[in-house]
Amino acid sequence: MTRVKGGSISKTRRRKVLKQAKGYFGSKHRLYKTAQEQVFHSGEYAYRDRRANKRNFRKLWITRINAGCRENDISYSKFINGLNIAGIDINRKMLSELAIDDAASFTNLVNIAKEALKSGKKATLKEDKVVEKEIKNDKSETTKETKKVEEKDYSKMTLAELKNIAKEQGIKGYSSMKKDELLSNLK
Repeated sequence: MTRVKGGSISKTRRRKVLKQAKGYFGSKHRLYKTAQEQVFHSGEYAYRDRRANKRNFRKLWITRINAGCRENDISYSKFINGLNIAGIDINRKMLSELAIDDAASFTNLVNIAKEALKSGKKATLKEDKVVEKEIKNDKSETTKETKKVEEKDYSKMTLAELKNIAKEQGIKGYSSMKKDELLSNLK
């Protein structure tokens, strides 16, 4: 059998690693073994820091928004809460851009948030209570309808399901009953 040398393939693989390691200090850009190690570590750092970068930018945006809010006599948290109550959805990146570039429109947003904080809380609470009552009424109607449906379908249910229903209805001795007895007691 002839001897196979991996010369050109190995050389290109090593060149690729050394090309990635270009600019590294000392032997890390000259020697293949140390260059490969450093390229691996660099990849890990890059992966980690791409995620950390998102956090850092969010912190920066919040700091800028807070500075703009303080100029308009409101705290950052109250400003964001006021925007939420008013139903305005603007992300923090855009808010920070407005705080830096367009102070007038940012001031308008602050005024909207202040108005929402003053008047909006009480109005939304009353609306929420009305909505909750409507939801409760709907639930009670649906439970009545499901009970009617369950009465018709008891014969198709398994013994375990029938026992659970008997337990909910408070039938005594349901655990030792057979399916026929459970059906007669549930009807």
